[in-house]
Amino acid sequence: MSTAVSQQQRTGGRVSARSLAWCTLAGVVVYVAIDVLLKFLRPSYSLLYNAESDYGRGPWYWVMDLNFLLRCALSLAVAAAIIRTVRAAGRGTGPEPAGGWLTGSGRAGLVLLVSWAVCSGLLAFFADDVEGQKVHGSGLVHLALALVAFACIAVGTIMLSAGLRQVPGWRTASTVLLPIGIAGAAAFLLLGSATGHKHAPGGLYERIFLGVELLWIAVAAWHIARQPAARQPAELALNMPV
Repeated sequence: MSTAVSQQQRTGGRVSARSLAWCTLAGVVVYVAIDVLLKFLRPSYSLLYNAESDYGRGPWYWVMDLNFLLRCALSLAVAAAIIRTVRAAGRGTGPEPAGGWLTGSGRAGLVLLVSWAVCSGLLAFFADDVEGQKVHGSGLVHLALALVAFACIAVGTIMLSAGLRQVPGWRTASTVLLPIGIAGAAAFLLLGSATGHKHAPGGLYERIFLGVELLWIAVAAWHIARQPAARQPAELALNMPV
């Protein structure tokens, strides 16, 4: 019977991971929809030159703040889903390596993914200074948080993608995630090159960067969500010896 209980716990963990993955996918869709809505609510802002954070000051600022919190939530959800699938990995595929299925770089990538999430949420509480204005006060804090968040996700997705290659069930997905992570890092460098250049389309570069990173999150979540649901606990208990 203890074996049946163990199987029930595994089933619950897997279902929970799939639920988190579906919540992540829904969050990504809503996030993009809100970004599109903000363009119509604040048509004077340029998609080429105004940063996404500029919507967080002035009319409808609270909509952008909600999106920051949503980005935090969906990122934490996918991180939790990945952790649960990694813990369940390898059951029935042989003994688990001494250091666990996720390598040191993979664990570091998860930490960076969570750091990106936390910093994204904190952005909601520190309004930035609109493009062209002097940066001070909460604007400085906002810039610092954004820099940390962007750097964390740019590096974290690459490290986590590489680490997941060793995890059973993730090898194929990691071959897709790794190029997306590298593309995100390239977009981050492109965004950095626009810093200090008045006529550089920094707003566009930022949106490309965020779009690529959200794509990475969506692909990881889809990989988890599409896994077949495990058999129900009652069915498992009937099939297991007492």
